Amino acid sequence: MAIELHWSTTADSGALAALHRDAWRYAYAGIIPGVALERMVARRGPGWWGAMHRSGGRALMLALDGTAAGYATLGAGRFAGRRSGEIYELYLRPEYHGAGLGRRLFTEARTRLRDGGLVQLLVWSLADNAAGCRFYRAMGGEARARGHTCIGGRELQKIAFVWD
Repeated sequence: MAIELHWSTTADSGALAALHRDAWRYAYAGIIPGVALERMVARRGPGWWGAMHRSGGRALMLALDGTAAGYATLGAGRFAGRRSGEIYELYLRPEYHGAGLGRRLFTEARTRLRDGGLVQLLVWSLADNAAGCRFYRAMGGEARARGHTCIGGRELQKIAFVWD
């Protein structure tokens, strides 16, 4: 089994859209109201990912034997100090959960942020996403803040996990 980690390009837009669709439906079914979830997924099709790449964005992709298995988006922290990084999104295809690939993707994302001088790390997770919260705790994250967001008319609690 060959695992490859690389920065995405415009050519990866279709694979990223499919990954996003499958991962979000799996992670948020029963958490984000169905119609709102499907609207969010529909907005992030190949065109959205292509536009992200054309504007200079990219995602860290994990491929397993040449097949896109997961991605992470990351960069400077949106809410913390100038030496803080953030993983905005980290998702795997549902069939790869529990195989250690999320750990591999997280570790690589964190390494790339540190290499860029971003020492502290922040990740937000919906509180009702038990698997996501369990994962970030297992990776050593400390729940330090709470917030909320409204999606599809439903108020959802979120947790900020921090690594120093």
